[in-house]
Amino acid sequence: MTKAIVTGAAGRMGSRIMSLISVTEGIEVTGAVEMKGHSVLGKDIGETLGLDKTGVVIEDDIKKCINKGDVVIDFTHHDVVVDHLRIAAENDKAMVIGTTGLTMNEIESIKNLAKNTRCVLAPNMSVGVNVMFKVLEYAAEVLGDNFDVEIVEAHHNLKKDAPSGTAAKMARIIAESLGRDLDKVGVYERKGMVGVRTKDEIGIQTVRAGDIIGEHTVIFGGVGERLEFIHRAHSRDNFASGAIRAAIWIINRENGLYDMQDVLGLRD
Repeated sequence: MTKAIVTGAAGRMGSRIMSLISVTEGIEVTGAVEMKGHSVLGKDIGETLGLDKTGVVIEDDIKKCINKGDVVIDFTHHDVVVDHLRIAAENDKAMVIGTTGLTMNEIESIKNLAKNTRCVLAPNMSVGVNVMFKVLEYAAEVLGDNFDVEIVEAHHNLKKDAPSGTAAKMARIIAESLGRDLDKVGVYERKGMVGVRTKDEIGIQTVRAGDIIGEHTVIFGGVGERLEFIHRAHSRDNFASGAIRAAIWIINRENGLYDMQDVLGLRD
């Protein structure tokens, strides 16, 4: 039985993860964490989910429950996730990170800390999105420089980071397949007389509206034809299910940094 500690327990993702774990075989929630001052602190997770009491109380510090679990599932905020991983590594606990908006320095810290534990880091835990990652890699290799690439992502109006981690991952996969440096060719806004579109640029545009859970469209535009690859999330449960799958998978792996391509067996 995999024992999971869920951080951000009262958040949109944390609560869905705990709810799905309650009906999933082979895994259980044995620890839960929320930020200091939150109204759910000290409550049984069953109370917050509308279920029977479980005996698992929500703590304000991951250190208070880190030894109760095998793996930490983290969908919190980029400025705390590195500390959570450091504590997990110090206690030989695995970790699944779905938190987005990470800076390059934070990603480097995660890579270094993962040398001392097992960690899955993915901007999107959806099985469908990760299959799409693989398809985009193949499509870009085949289509090459003859097709313009544009990515449009849409999310709810409460999302704080832009573009989404998923869109950024898609852009980087495509850029690498085309032999381009995304930091040089990524175009995140167009306004006014921007001139003719350059051959190498990869457009990444952002929409924030209403309660859109997540939608990503990748356009390969050629002369006389175009291909569009679209993924629409209708529920956060697909992200939660992927995170749970990753948590069960990572337990017995060797130390290192993995992603959902490894979890799903899509790695070449």
